Amino acid sequence: MSLKRTPDRNEPKVTLQTLARHLNLAVGTISAALNDSPAARAIPEVTKRRILDAARELNYQPNYFARSLRLQRTYTIGVIAEQIGDPYGAMIISGVEEHLRDSEYFFLTVIHRHDRRILQNYSKMLVTRGVEGFITVDTSITERPSRPTVAVAGHTSVPGVTNLVLDQQLAARLVLTHLLELGHRDIAFMKGPTGSSDSATRWAAICAASNELGVRIRPKLVVQIEQDLTTPQLGYPYAKELLARQKPFTALFAYNDLSAIGAIWAFREAGLSVPEDISVVGFDDVPLAVFSSPELTTIRQPLQQMGQIAAKTLIDQIEGKAKYEAEIVIEPELIIRASSGPAPRSLSKPTKSPLANDDKARVPGLANSRRRQDR
Repeated sequence: MSLKRTPDRNEPKVTLQTLARHLNLAVGTISAALNDSPAARAIPEVTKRRILDAARELNYQPNYFARSLRLQRTYTIGVIAEQIGDPYGAMIISGVEEHLRDSEYFFLTVIHRHDRRILQNYSKMLVTRGVEGFITVDTSITERPSRPTVAVAGHTSVPGVTNLVLDQQLAARLVLTHLLELGHRDIAFMKGPTGSSDSATRWAAICAASNELGVRIRPKLVVQIEQDLTTPQLGYPYAKELLARQKPFTALFAYNDLSAIGAIWAFREAGLSVPEDISVVGFDDVPLAVFSSPELTTIRQPLQQMGQIAAKTLIDQIEGKAKYEAEIVIEPELIIRASSGPAPRSLSKPTKSPLANDDKARVPGLANSRRRQDR
C-alpha cells in the first residue's frame, strides 16, 4: 500500500488513523512515537524510524489544538521586550526563535516600552492566552511571575525568575584596561537611559572597575542619555554636549554601540578624527558595529546565543528537565577594531596596564559561562 502527496486541496487530511493503517500499527503506538512520550521508550528504534519517515512522507500535520486540549497544555511561551526595532532585543529574540524553530513551541511577543501599566496588562493578557512561561528582554521584574520566567538583563533578584546576565564588571575592566594600555587617562562616559534594565548595573560596574584600576571619573566627562532611540541618533546630541563642556578627553566609553556610532558622527562633524583625536568604545557588538566607519571597538555580548540559552532554560524548566537556576552569568569578550588607538601625546602618556596578563586574557565567552544554583 502506498500513499503519495499531491498539491490537490481536496486531498484527505492525513491523521493518526491514516498513519496507523499505512503502517499496520496501533494509533497509540503512532501517537507515542510522534510525541516522544514515556510510552515511546518501549517502541523499538526501527519502528520509531518507520513512523517518523511515514509522517514526513505523507506530510502528517499534527492537530495542536486537539493535542493541547488532551494534554491541558498550549506549548506557547510569551516574549516580553522593551521594543521590537532595537538591535539588542532583535538579536536576542532571533536566538529565541532559532531554538524554538525545531521544537513544538510557539511564542507570542509583546512590547512595553518601559510603560509599567502596559507591561502588567500585556503580562495578564499572555496568561489568559495560555502561555506556559515568559522570556523577558531588557525588562525590570519586581514581582514573582505566575509562570516560569527567564529574564535576559533583568538583574533584580526575584524568586522563580532565572536572570541571564553579562558579567558587567569584567566588561568594564576589559574596556578600561584596553584604554589605559593605549595611554588614555582623560576618559569620557555615556550613562544609559534610566529605563533600561542594564543602565544602573553597568554604571555601577564601571565605577567599581575605575576605582580598582585608578581611573578618575570626572563629572564633566559624564553625560546621561535621556532618550530611548534605536538608531545612532541616540548618542549624537550627548557627544556634542561633551564637546561643548570644553573639558579635554581622549577616549569615550559609550553606553552601547548605537550611542558610540552616534558619537563618532558628532566628533567628525566637529572636525575630530577617530581614533587619532578621540578613541571610541561601544558595548554589545550588534551587526552595525562592523559597518561603522571606523569599525567599532566594543564589548561583545553573544546576544543570539543568549536568546537560545534563555529559550532552552525556560523549556527545560517547563518540561521538568532541569532544576531552577537563579542566575546564569555570561562572560563578555573585548573586540578590538579600528575605533580605538593610542592617546594623543599632548594629553596623555602611555603607561603599563595595572592588570596582570592572565586577567586580560580571561574572555572565553559562552564556553565558561558561570551558573549559580539558587539554594
